[in-house]
Amino acid sequence: MSPAEVAEALQVSEPHGRAGGPYAQEDFADGLKVFYDEGKLACVAMDAVTGPQVFLAGFALAGRDPEEAHQHLLDHAAEHGNCLAYTPDGSLALTDLGLLLRVQQIGDVMLSRPLFVMEEWLESEYYCARGHLPLEGAPLTHGRDENL
Repeated sequence: MSPAEVAEALQVSEPHGRAGGPYAQEDFADGLKVFYDEGKLACVAMDAVTGPQVFLAGFALAGRDPEEAHQHLLDHAAEHGNCLAYTPDGSLALTDLGLLLRVQQIGDVMLSRPLFVMEEWLESEYYCARGHLPLEGAPLTHGRDENL
């Protein structure tokens, strides 16, 4: 999907903010971040607190105790034959589903944060080994940027 197609799917005219860097980032309402690689959708990240909430086999993935969420992914993989991968930062991925479960620090608490990621990023040394999934802390700009 292109940025325009993502905005249309979310039924918004444009994101609340944008960030540049090695790939483009758009921030939408309710904690949704979208990342693009060469102008095409590559990653959708949910905030651990503001959501939106996503489920895997009835289990809420955002805002959970990370150990409990990791165990659910391990159990799901064992039951359904999913391919597992750990990133160098200890995040767990079900690569065949494009699901990466990271942690997000909220005050003194760590909570689970799900990301849906294109396969090439999950297998890429640049994005996984260097911890660039997703780009965190990039300064956001507001308004239209046609260079996405």
